Amino acid sequence: MATPETVHKLFKAAFNAQDWAAYRALLHPEYTFMGGDGQLKTGGPDLGVGIAQMYSNAFPDAQLELLSLLTGPNMACVEMRATGTQTGALMGVPPSGKRVDLRVVNIVELKDGLIFREREYLDLMAMMIQIGAVPAMPAA
Repeated sequence: MATPETVHKLFKAAFNAQDWAAYRALLHPEYTFMGGDGQLKTGGPDLGVGIAQMYSNAFPDAQLELLSLLTGPNMACVEMRATGTQTGALMGVPPSGKRVDLRVVNIVELKDGLIFREREYLDLMAMMIQIGAVPAMPAA
């Protein structure tokens, strides 16, 4: 399977449809993830599905829109717009009912046609401000 097809299936089709079986099927048995904390996490497909479900549980109407996609033979860099309403708890923050609109960049590496490594870059502070967990800084 080509890299663009895999990325589209993971983020656009499987995540947006909350089809966790399809999501899991796209992850390599040795899948690893690195998020905003900079810590590499291992755990295979269970880890990847768990992270996706964490966001989906907090934002049940979450949708990812692919804005740009750069690919190589076994690698892709994807820029997405993530939107959703926080109606579930997220990282200890109770539901706010507020809507978020964020840019997210993920770098994915493939092995054997499956997502092997994923590094996610998003502005967690912007998300926390949008859901009201952190006050916005006053304008200068």
